[in-house]
Amino acid sequence: MKKLALIFLGIQTIYFATAQDKPNIIHIIGDDIGWDDYSSFGSSYYQTPNIDQLAKEGVKLTNFYAPHSTCTPSRAACMTGRVAPRVNDRTGLGVLFPTATNGLDSAKEITFTKILQQHQYKTALFGKWHLGHLPQFLPAAHGFDEYLGIPYPNDHGPERLGNTGSRKYPPIPLIHNTENVKALNNNDLAELPARFVREACNYISERVKNKEPFYLQYSNIETHTPWFIPKGFDGNHQSAYADAIQYFDRSVGILLNHVKQLGIEKNTIIVFHADNGPLVVRYNELENCYGKYATVDTTKKHVLRDGKYHDKFEGGERVAAIVKWPAKIPAGNTVHEIISGVDWFTTFLTIAGIKIPGNKIIDGKNILPLLTKESTKPIRNTFYAFGPFGNLEGIRYNNWKLVIQNNHHHLLFNLKTDPGESNDLASSYPIIVQTLIQLSPIAINAIKNDLPLKEINQFNF
Repeated sequence: MKKLALIFLGIQTIYFATAQDKPNIIHIIGDDIGWDDYSSFGSSYYQTPNIDQLAKEGVKLTNFYAPHSTCTPSRAACMTGRVAPRVNDRTGLGVLFPTATNGLDSAKEITFTKILQQHQYKTALFGKWHLGHLPQFLPAAHGFDEYLGIPYPNDHGPERLGNTGSRKYPPIPLIHNTENVKALNNNDLAELPARFVREACNYISERVKNKEPFYLQYSNIETHTPWFIPKGFDGNHQSAYADAIQYFDRSVGILLNHVKQLGIEKNTIIVFHADNGPLVVRYNELENCYGKYATVDTTKKHVLRDGKYHDKFEGGERVAAIVKWPAKIPAGNTVHEIISGVDWFTTFLTIAGIKIPGNKIIDGKNILPLLTKESTKPIRNTFYAFGPFGNLEGIRYNNWKLVIQNNHHHLLFNLKTDPGESNDLASSYPIIVQTLIQLSPIAINAIKNDLPLKEINQFNF
């Protein structure tokens, strides 16, 4: 009996040694934030010292694309490693509202969290989900052991349409795992960001105590309209959005410091990016509901053109991204290669030592060699700006960007010299236009027929 106990102890020791060697993953997803809304990415409006510190200690990705310009399709693509038109067996997934009866279907798609969960990882999500609010679509169905958050955005409440109740939206629920624990009013929503970061820190502490590798997704809500923040936080009062950015930066700082204090910084990979670009135009309906907490300041200009809801132009999908992993990634570097949110699926599984599933087309690539400087070879030189159901809005090849117009008068920009896409060069470079537009039916056909996208091309320009 004593011998059996020793054998069991030995097996247990091997298990924990293996588990501890696996890197922890903290995945911070900002909501509706512009590429240049951080001072480390050139903002002259907002100061983000904690996010800037993350950039100094990690690597900045200057050509990172959220897969789509709206929340649901972008998040679905990140979680599955598949561009949104492929999701749910190529039916696609658009923005989900409280009246929706569909969501990310676990019978048709597998998320990287589900796979991590199957390989010793503990998994949690604190914040916004937005991939389906019915029980069969909630995080528990997609590999999350722990979830506390809201199932859709904080502006999908009953006050929409000027507080008339005309859309018949119920109060936004706070959900713990699969249980609705509270119907939230706007005062409750304002206090949630503080609770989410506390819960995230508690979760990390518990995993460290139990010596369990973990994946934690922190998905903030305060930078999505309405821009409510907890009462006790004294922002700079420049605007409600500025205060929301400042509070989000504070929360990131709390997470970073907690990781350092627990002594797990070296073997914890921290990934930071937004789900899509910012609001850049005013919306009367939102202003009628929330006043200054949803009033876009259109005097504040962005480097990139357009924003949320716009797949055609850079401001909708191209967002700032940062990765820190002291054990593997040199600090203070910058990667300019084209990277997409679908790449997290493959990269997270690779660093966890897990084989990539071969039963589905996975669009994501392993970007670790680029991050560690082991390779400078691009993983793609072509990016396709798909809408959620397969319409193709734009194609980027190296620094050339083709914007596809319904009237066949396509636009062409050189992003190296014109990142704001203000100078249409289509008439000056018709051969480039024709070459890139020929990629369009090939890409659309790849989605329709479940084939890989052609993401490496060799053109003479």
